[in-house]
Amino acid sequence: MQTIIRTLFLLSISASTLYAQEFQGVATYKTKNKIEIELDSTMTDVMQEQIMAMLQKQSEKTFTLTFDKEQSIYKEDESLAPPSLGNGMMVMSSYGSDLLYKNIKEDRYTKQSDFLGKVFLIQDTFEKIDWNLQSDTKNIGKYTCFKATAEQLIKIYAHSDESTEKSITITAWYTPQIPVSNGPSKFQGLPGLILELSYDSNTILCSKVILNPTKPITIKSPKKGETVSQPEYDRIVEKKMDEMSVGGRGAGVRVQIEIMD
Repeated sequence: MQTIIRTLFLLSISASTLYAQEFQGVATYKTKNKIEIELDSTMTDVMQEQIMAMLQKQSEKTFTLTFDKEQSIYKEDESLAPPSLGNGMMVMSSYGSDLLYKNIKEDRYTKQSDFLGKVFLIQDTFEKIDWNLQSDTKNIGKYTCFKATAEQLIKIYAHSDESTEKSITITAWYTPQIPVSNGPSKFQGLPGLILELSYDSNTILCSKVILNPTKPITIKSPKKGETVSQPEYDRIVEKKMDEMSVGGRGAGVRVQIEIMD
């Protein structure tokens, strides 16, 4: 622990000049999410391969985190709509946020989410992540990163009567050289920007960081959508999944969706 404190102190000296000015940045993240499906044995090998290929493509996304010292916007790059297999059967590989606003100073977030064609504005406070700082280090690009781990519950929505939860280990690599307590999605609370994060076979990796870009950054919370709390939104998702479970039996595809709170 003394080694961690000593190294963090040295890195904070080089990063201190960033606090002496208006500090802004844009980080680009590549994500790959775990998707589990059950395919009907009557489906042909070609159709099974097509489904797997489309779901895999949908799981690989690019996000940008636009941030300053106190707030940020996390947004997915524009992409094609989820593919349809025809015959009235649609495969949806994920449900989640289109835009996430975080206010680190006030410990709150606003998430604008399009769920099955309806826009919701989810407003809530952050759930505390009990990070365990470790002495491991590695370089990501030109930045020296430290390892941190945490345990957290993840919700699993599938074609069943209700959602389930399981505990997973989150591993984060953060750099004090970018002195913001922020990161991808709702992950934050470390003494530096999170550049890499993994949990349950899912990975999020920062591929590029631009600090203090020439064009000033404007960060605003989204306003469009029906305002709900996070628990209210979770109940809406769970109810809709139950309805789809009843109406979609026998369709030949069962999709399991994992959502990090």
